[in-house]
Amino acid sequence: MLSYQHIYHAGNLADVHKHSLLAWALSYMTRKDKPLSYLETHAGRGLYDLSDDAALKTGEAAKGINIARDWFAPDHPYRQTLTRVANTHGPTAYPGSPLIAAEGLRPMDSIHLSELHPQEFAALQANMAPYGGVFRQKDGWEMALSQCPPEPRRGLLLIDPSFEVKADYQTIPKTIAQIHRKWGVGVIMLWYPILTDAPHKPMIRELQDALPDALTHEVRFPPARPGHRMVGSGLFVVNAPYGFAEEGARISALFQDRLSHLM
Repeated sequence: MLSYQHIYHAGNLADVHKHSLLAWALSYMTRKDKPLSYLETHAGRGLYDLSDDAALKTGEAAKGINIARDWFAPDHPYRQTLTRVANTHGPTAYPGSPLIAAEGLRPMDSIHLSELHPQEFAALQANMAPYGGVFRQKDGWEMALSQCPPEPRRGLLLIDPSFEVKADYQTIPKTIAQIHRKWGVGVIMLWYPILTDAPHKPMIRELQDALPDALTHEVRFPPARPGHRMVGSGLFVVNAPYGFAEEGARISALFQDRLSHLM
């Protein structure tokens, strides 16, 4: 449960999918002059160096953000964040979702980050300290259940587990339904991997049955290396912001157009 470190996968195509839509959603939500809360259950370290040996070992960034950066116009919220992070931390820096969020939030907004892995938590505190926020070294599910509804009530919760704990596929639908009952107005965004044996399918069916108005968005891509099981990325979004489906369709077209020759 404490072995996962995202540095091996940072900047892969799943990150491009997840982070581009997260950046867009927060950009839309911050247009309104009302404060919001951002919560994240499995925060990681917040900032990654893609020249690190661990990142180079898997080659996932080379097949991800290194080819996908130019898919996005300079005024897209994701591209803007990547540019600011590179200007501040160097050209091989890549922002995790906590930093994607912090770069898009305003002083009136609040941020709550949970990370259980001790080394990742220490790095998270160091990397995110300039942005402020509340950091908790605790189980992310416990944080979400205890903090929701947050104050302010308007906000977004990102759930981004590693799925190394296989029971997550069975417990996530009930937990998300429980969070939604407590926080009916919150945007709840679940990321999940699409693997070759498709263990996500029963989970998504159960989520869709319980929350039929939620949005499911998936993209497919070739494996980053021979034998790699991840062939796509999914988001299940409760209370998706207005326009999210259209932005998702635009992202789907990017993935399809730019990767079709590799599929």
